[in-house]
Amino acid sequence: MSELFTEAMAQLAAGVAVVTARDGRDDVGTTVSALMSVSLEPPLLLVSLASSGYLTEILLRQDRWAASMLSSGQAAIASRFATAGRPSARLLVASVPHHRGERTEALVIEGGVAAIEAETAKVVPAGDHTIFIAAVLSVVYIDSSQQPLIRLRGRYRS
Repeated sequence: MSELFTEAMAQLAAGVAVVTARDGRDDVGTTVSALMSVSLEPPLLLVSLASSGYLTEILLRQDRWAASMLSSGQAAIASRFATAGRPSARLLVASVPHHRGERTEALVIEGGVAAIEAETAKVVPAGDHTIFIAAVLSVVYIDSSQQPLIRLRGRYRS
């Protein structure tokens, strides 16, 4: 059943983002395709992360994080942050334009379609994932001239 469910859900296109958080002196991040708007008033955002992931562990300890919504030319960045056993997020963005978010100190990847800083308001366990519902602290940038990176049928597409 889980293979069929995975295949069924792969038929639905999803935007690709990198979620990052600063954990003391280290930076942590992962690629996600489960990021969505929940509410306009107040502005709320939802991200779903594997419960066993290190970023989930960090976000259960501290509430502030950033989401960089990637553009079509950033598939390599998405792949870096999706690789198991990856090094510190700081190393993964060393050759990529980025900066620290003013409100979160999380790494914000530049050159995407948008970036948001957020603060977790509610945590919901959901099977093998954890859902973080967060208040939007700031919209760091929007670049509507870029095409978004999407994931469809297990592949990145532009």
